[in-house]
Amino acid sequence: MFASVALALALVLAAPHLRAVDTLPERIADEAFWKLIDDSSEPGGVFQSENFLSNETGFQAVIPGLKQSTKPGAYLGVGPAQNFTYIAALRPRIVFIVDIRRQNMLEHLMYKALFELSDNRADFLSRLFSLKRPAGLSEKSTADELFTAYRAVPANDEFAAKNLQEIKDLLLKKHRFKLTADDEAGIEHVHGIFQEFGPEINYNSGARRFGGGMPNYVDLMTATDLQGQQRSFLANDENYRAVRDLETRNLIVPLTGDFGGTKALRAVGQYLKAHNAIVSAFYLSNVERYLFQANGANQNGGWTAFYANVATLPLDASSTFIRSMSGGGPGGLGGMRRPNVTASIQATLAAVKDGRIKYYDDVFTLSK
Repeated sequence: MFASVALALALVLAAPHLRAVDTLPERIADEAFWKLIDDSSEPGGVFQSENFLSNETGFQAVIPGLKQSTKPGAYLGVGPAQNFTYIAALRPRIVFIVDIRRQNMLEHLMYKALFELSDNRADFLSRLFSLKRPAGLSEKSTADELFTAYRAVPANDEFAAKNLQEIKDLLLKKHRFKLTADDEAGIEHVHGIFQEFGPEINYNSGARRFGGGMPNYVDLMTATDLQGQQRSFLANDENYRAVRDLETRNLIVPLTGDFGGTKALRAVGQYLKAHNAIVSAFYLSNVERYLFQANGANQNGGWTAFYANVATLPLDASSTFIRSMSGGGPGGLGGMRRPNVTASIQATLAAVKDGRIKYYDDVFTLSK
């Protein structure tokens, strides 16, 4: 196993710096989009929570640096809506979201429908939480003004039922995605949780329903970087439209896949290489932590398989990992849980190859 990992890492680190202009599509047809999801995905796995949204209030801290150091290409990520904020900032040409939970893929399909059905942020929030749009909101409304208005709107079951049907109609009738009955039930479940908790939804909402101190949707969407600037995809209409544009062109592709698995990440690498595209950024959250915990240091699988998978991706010196400082708790700068950090993907792979990464904490020696 380690010999194959070392070979893969050696090949990627020796890759030439000059590449042809990418041939990524301006739009992916519906049938091709679904085939890409279906062919590239792995069987769904489990995680410790349903994870409808992030708990990383420090996720925007790295955005100013990322905007300077990365270049437009492919964005890879994991988890739900925090990806949209990175996408709005980095403006990638294509996006792949890979998560071990099939429910996350279904949540992203629900989001896709919401973006397509909503011309602006106020309409988007109306559909996301199944709340009727209050008067007085406009394209110039701040994120704080939007959420203040929606927090005062009462629940409406009739509106929610109509909203859910329009989401399903767009996915099943307009796009003709081949969702199973279980997939439909999964979308209904995700929609129902957002309806039930509204803007107060947090990381523990859903099946767990316990634990305090988690940031809610409002906290995350009104958070700032270390300079106090709001950068969420709902901070302004320009950010929102950048994400919506990719969604309407089927260029945000959600996959079900294990980072240490044998299919999903490698399929993404094959697709990007076929189009001469480079990975600009790869948001990991704290998935590495679970890969190391599950397999232990110096064991086959888990983290070693993950880095071998990453080595098959098309990279250059600007390709960047985005990591969460897991287990941080309160106490980060600016009231954040802890700011996220970044690291060169190629430097990380070199450290793996040289034996400098053996434990989870080792990855942060390369992060800033």
